[in-house]
Amino acid sequence: MNKNSVTNIVALIITFAGWFFDQPIIFNVGLFAFSCALTNSIAIHMLFEKVPFFYGSGVISLRFEQFKSGIYDLVMSQFFSKTNVERFLARKNEDDKAVFNFSPVIEKTDLSPAFDSLIKVVEQSSFGGMLGLFGGTAALMPLKEPFITHLKSSLIDVTESAQFNQLVQEQLANGTEFSKIELQIEQIVKQRLDELTPDLVKDIIQQMIREHLGWLVVWGGVFGGLIGLISALFNQFSL
Repeated sequence: MNKNSVTNIVALIITFAGWFFDQPIIFNVGLFAFSCALTNSIAIHMLFEKVPFFYGSGVISLRFEQFKSGIYDLVMSQFFSKTNVERFLARKNEDDKAVFNFSPVIEKTDLSPAFDSLIKVVEQSSFGGMLGLFGGTAALMPLKEPFITHLKSSLIDVTESAQFNQLVQEQLANGTEFSKIELQIEQIVKQRLDELTPDLVKDIIQQMIREHLGWLVVWGGVFGGLIGLISALFNQFSL
């Protein structure tokens, strides 16, 4: 059972206990906690899934072309720039079967722009207004580190592919100019990105951040409960 379900169930139990034992304060705490946690759960679900009649739902799938474009720009500008590629070519030894390791470059590269692009897409979508009800984009900031970690891992997998290393070896053997190498690298990156579908992009991002978004539900329940407690105490003392 995940954090979302546990939070909603606990809030429901508190609500039912308050109603059954006729305790208005406990009832209010549970009711407010449940309403906030449930609302956040629905919002997270709508971030990934298209819900009929709910405008703006499924934004991850709907904007997958923007995600692909952002990843492509990042890969070409950060990893396969002229400086980086020429640096690797200069280190080539006499072994024609040498495997080029881009991992150190990827590990040291700041991938914050990729996460910022994700945030920007969400903000500019119709989902952005709904996100504002739950603390705005600040609520997504805890996802930054796990997102970057998973993205780096995926990029390392691409550069370690046999197809990529074969391309580099062939171009070195032929003495091809950098511009031609860059063009073929672009074609490989585009080909790999074209294999992505809206559902696959959704699954990748969902796998990265859904677990961490669960805390949005937990804290929604906690703060909702506190608001309910304050409201109940205020009403009690005002009578």
